Amino acid sequence: MRVLVVAGSDSGGGAGIQADIKTITMLGGYAATAVTALTVQNTLGVFDVMAAPASFVRHQMRAVLDDIGADVVKTGMLHDETIVEAVRSELVATSPQPRLVVDPVMVAKGGASLLSAQAAASVLDRLLPLADVVTPNAPEASALAGIAVLREADLVRAGELLIEKGARAALVKGGHLPGDDVVDALVTREGHQLFRSPRIESRHTHGTGCTLASAVAALLAQGVSLAEAVERARAFVRRAIEAAPGLGAGHGPLGHMRVLGA
Repeated sequence: MRVLVVAGSDSGGGAGIQADIKTITMLGGYAATAVTALTVQNTLGVFDVMAAPASFVRHQMRAVLDDIGADVVKTGMLHDETIVEAVRSELVATSPQPRLVVDPVMVAKGGASLLSAQAAASVLDRLLPLADVVTPNAPEASALAGIAVLREADLVRAGELLIEKGARAALVKGGHLPGDDVVDALVTREGHQLFRSPRIESRHTHGTGCTLASAVAALLAQGVSLAEAVERARAFVRRAIEAAPGLGAGHGPLGHMRVLGA
């Protein structure tokens, strides 16, 4: 039940590796990290980013993989193409290769760019073929799949295109789409499954994408099937939104540590 998170740090504690560690811990897993970048952020936005050298990211990964190991690797903010390539190199050099959950973090909740255009292309070409599941939201899926994702059917089509580009499965999240329900599409090579739940009106949604992907990773590490992992991860995120502590003046963090019965 070991999950290695390769992602950026959120100084406000709501997203990034902070959200990842809280989520994995609450779900009974062991979280290790390779930090790709330091960010200056709070609930109001991202104000600065300092990327780690790609060689240092790779060194962090190798230190963890050689000693502790990982059942699943979960990627988040990778920042640039050199870091994407470093992550890929370490994964293919690891035997047996851990399962991979790719959360293609491209834009922060407040609108700041967290992934360069070249890095997005590298994620498609270099990481997707290794991914057990990729978890883009609608704007990220639109950018990666090359189509407009504006309605429910587009979620499925984008997932199909991401599988054509190499991913084994795609969880395309519909939280950005209008409607009273939030609909997410899990697309595999065998077909697709829609997950639907009533929308919670809340400004405390910072880190929902990181939390969902890390929850899926933690549950996959425990041997849960992908479909069940998605269902349980969505329920965890929903409870964490409902348990939000109400911090900050902007997009507030979730209540990860307040979720009971995780």
